[in-house]
Amino acid sequence: MNRLQALAAAGTAPWLDFVERRFVEDGKLQALVDEDGVTGVTSNPSIFEKAIGGGTAYDDALAAFDRSNPDAATVDRYEHLAVADIVRVADILRPVYDRTDARDGYVSLEVSPSLADDTDGTIAEARKLWAAVDRPNLMVKIPGTRAGAPAITAAIADGINVNVTLLFSREDYARVLEAYAAGLEERVRTGRPRDRVASVASFFVSRIDARIDGEIDRRVAAGDADADTLSSLRGKVAVANAKLAYADYQTFIASDRWQALVAKGVQPQRLLWASTGVKDPAYPDTLYVDQLIGPETVNTMPPATLAAFRERGTVAPTLTADVDDARDVMAQADRLGLDLPSVTGALAVEGVAAFVASFDTLLAAVAGKKPAT
Repeated sequence: MNRLQALAAAGTAPWLDFVERRFVEDGKLQALVDEDGVTGVTSNPSIFEKAIGGGTAYDDALAAFDRSNPDAATVDRYEHLAVADIVRVADILRPVYDRTDARDGYVSLEVSPSLADDTDGTIAEARKLWAAVDRPNLMVKIPGTRAGAPAITAAIADGINVNVTLLFSREDYARVLEAYAAGLEERVRTGRPRDRVASVASFFVSRIDARIDGEIDRRVAAGDADADTLSSLRGKVAVANAKLAYADYQTFIASDRWQALVAKGVQPQRLLWASTGVKDPAYPDTLYVDQLIGPETVNTMPPATLAAFRERGTVAPTLTADVDDARDVMAQADRLGLDLPSVTGALAVEGVAAFVASFDTLLAAVAGKKPAT
């Protein structure tokens, strides 16, 4: 058992945060599934921007599509490429999905980030992508915005698996837990199957430390009277925030409301740790994997982080350890005015904007690949 397999045995499913056609066609993804126990794959507009716009791997497939669909809109040309990739990945992961009885083995595809504040548009696009991929182990990614919450409920009620993305705060996460439960309750009310409806809540980690650490460094450099205490918090706030989110999850699944759903055969909504590549080279490159290991969780890692953890990660039940210390870190951050609520709120807005920008760049790149004549 290598470290990635041991990670799964400890309760944290290792997923890959990367999709690229040649990577799939060359058998590299299959090797990660077979040899390392990778059980899921995530994508986002930034990943597809680099994959499709950054080379020629998709040119032949796009040219073939254009010959059959000469008047296709740019977004349809992109979706044809993305859906084909997601279908291939879903088929590679299907044995995992079957072996785990629909508990794992998922690949994610995101609705257009421009719909983050459009509930009805998000619902319509989630249904469109679900039908286009036509695989039971697809998860449609929906941003955890206020407008996204009712879309999550509607998608779950429809039997569409959902990866809720761009979560930074415990408050946003609480809204997502509620949305997932409400969708399942609707399926119970209408007598529809719910045991194979799945969801993850993607809670972002490293971006929080990058922002908080930057503020700490600024204040220390300015000679802040609390410089020593501030310095002691570097690299700790994001993990503390995640640990307390997991404590919120534990409280929720112990509630009477959730236990009533468990009696109806539902699956838990696993917390998925996202943005787990370190931003500060002073930190161990496995920091956001090592510190967040626990039952019913997922860690989606970019390829470099996955490789680093395989080589030198540490597997231990860290997620539920030192929770009181995590509360102390959060209390100190609040006392020192680091203002985590403002940071997480800004990161959520910026995250949507960044994905919109990546999506626009991606569409521009696809548009620049002229249809065949």
